[in-house]
Amino acid sequence: MILTADFHTHTTFSHGKNTPAENIRRAKELGLAAIGCTDHGFSHWAFGIKRKEVPQFIREIRAAERETGVRSLVGIESNICGISGLCDLTERDLADFDLYLAGFHIVVHYETLRDHRFGVGNMLRNKLHIKPSDSLVRDTTRAYINAVQKNPIDILVHLNFGCQADAAEVAKCCRDYGTYLEISSKKRHLTDDELAAAAATGVRFVINSDAHSVDRIGDTALAMEQISRVGIPLQQIDNIEGRMPQLRLAEYKRRHL
Repeated sequence: MILTADFHTHTTFSHGKNTPAENIRRAKELGLAAIGCTDHGFSHWAFGIKRKEVPQFIREIRAAERETGVRSLVGIESNICGISGLCDLTERDLADFDLYLAGFHIVVHYETLRDHRFGVGNMLRNKLHIKPSDSLVRDTTRAYINAVQKNPIDILVHLNFGCQADAAEVAKCCRDYGTYLEISSKKRHLTDDELAAAAATGVRFVINSDAHSVDRIGDTALAMEQISRVGIPLQQIDNIEGRMPQLRLAEYKRRHL
């Protein structure tokens, strides 16, 4: 299996160890056709990129793209900030980005007090290894679904990492709206049963490294181990063997911006 593009890498603009240029040069060394530099979104109070930093972020990515010839996407790993599906990438921000990743993170500024309780509930359940309540699972599932329905998200990242949703229901929504599900090679976020149930919906996948240093860019080992074990058809993965995904944000921008 040959990876075509790695759409989830971090740089020094959040808490990655390398610059955008170093990530992109590594992509060239690996023979990747494309790479996404996708630092944490604005509401992540520990590691989020600042809006004032975005112009420099773009300049560095575009310069490295010209230097290397590797398609280099200005991306963001946006935060889901509430059950309503609010994300921290606004309509005004969309013009700056080529690639829209989104996921659930604990240390973010949530939309409402109820959402803070929802976030803390997931954090405590995860840290204490406590089974979440049915209502918490429903709220988390609804947050993911609302985010996909309301925002032109290209890739939903590490579904169920640090939280618990109904993976099949989220996958159905992603399938219907043209959002890809990530299979992460950094951390196993779905159980084998959850991944099988998601795949059975017909959702499309991408494999990403979630690299925080150049030595992990293009790493697919953990993801491929699970894909092989579960029996996910490789034809259902759209960033391998020369295939490139159809990005939802690009189509949205063509129509609306």
